[in-house]
Amino acid sequence: MANARDIQLDALRVVAVTMVLYAHFLAPGGTSFLGHLGVRLFFVLSGFLITRLLLEARNDAAFEAGPALRAFYIRRMLRIFPPYFAVLGLVWLTDLEQASGSLAWHALYLSNFWYALRNEWTPWLLCHFWSLSIEEQFYVAWPLIVLLAPRRRVEAIIGGVIVLSLAYRFYWPVTAVPALARDLLPPASMDALACGALLAARRARGADVPRWMRLGWPGFAGLFLVIQWFIPAPANPMLEWAHWLLLQVLPLVPLMAIVGAFSRGVGGAIGRFAELPPLLSLGRISYGVYLYHPILLAYAVKAQPWIPLNVSEQGPGRFLVAGTATIVAASISWMVFEKPLNGLKRHFPYVARGRSAAWSGRPAGGPVPSLQRTDARQ
Repeated sequence: MANARDIQLDALRVVAVTMVLYAHFLAPGGTSFLGHLGVRLFFVLSGFLITRLLLEARNDAAFEAGPALRAFYIRRMLRIFPPYFAVLGLVWLTDLEQASGSLAWHALYLSNFWYALRNEWTPWLLCHFWSLSIEEQFYVAWPLIVLLAPRRRVEAIIGGVIVLSLAYRFYWPVTAVPALARDLLPPASMDALACGALLAARRARGADVPRWMRLGWPGFAGLFLVIQWFIPAPANPMLEWAHWLLLQVLPLVPLMAIVGAFSRGVGGAIGRFAELPPLLSLGRISYGVYLYHPILLAYAVKAQPWIPLNVSEQGPGRFLVAGTATIVAASISWMVFEKPLNGLKRHFPYVARGRSAAWSGRPAGGPVPSLQRTDARQ
């Protein structure tokens, strides 16, 4: 059964998307490790929530793989596709930043391959689609593993995925040519997604984040910050690779521990803050905020002659104007567009309710309402 305190995970979504907005609107030079860290946090959250939903469906007495898979894919499409393709349609109609030439790749959720093959962020206003493509590729493949693999093997498979993702990173010392591909190809992000999945698998058998992780995550976080802030990337390719590797791997433990804590429910002042209604509202529209923010920035830059603040460069003016426009657009999109479509997911339950535990011969698992309530935030 889903933890009722999961509402605090919306606060983590706000943290993640704020990191991205800071990187794209405010950070000097137009880049920041916080943006990448925010995306990694999104991946851990997605891996955790999606895997838990699938495992809860599988544990239900009325579970059947075929209907569950069909329901999963339809529910994902209802949640993700409409605003995503609306953005692509807008970019195509206005030929914003001459991005039309790449739209087929983005429409097929191959943005990460588009940028990796070209090794440059062109067109820039759709560069954030690389992570949305990674998530969609994950959504296509992951249910087949969680719902069809032997149940007792799922956790071992997740561990294997993490190991393979980490091993993938050792390919780059062989080439000695750092490129966008090392961050954008699917194996580079599967460790974060699978860490969230591992947390869900452990929860499904009554375990939690390992004790060493709960106690040791501040040390991993501190070492990451020291390397990020005080140790510049070396010019030597091998040393640069080691520097990059540490910055990719060290945050996994803190992110997994934090998601685990917030999914259980954090008490005290932090917990109360995480459950503030405005924060939860921002968490609900975080997908729209992430999706729309570069598009709104592109329009703001075009409208610079009529805007008294400087939105053409990184800084407070850009953060205020483009950030506000993004939140307004995401809020309208959620209320008028996304929320009504999201409501259609009730017609596609993961398990049919017409069967009894006695008929299926298996003990009943978590109730369907918990599955639907958790999934509504995705």
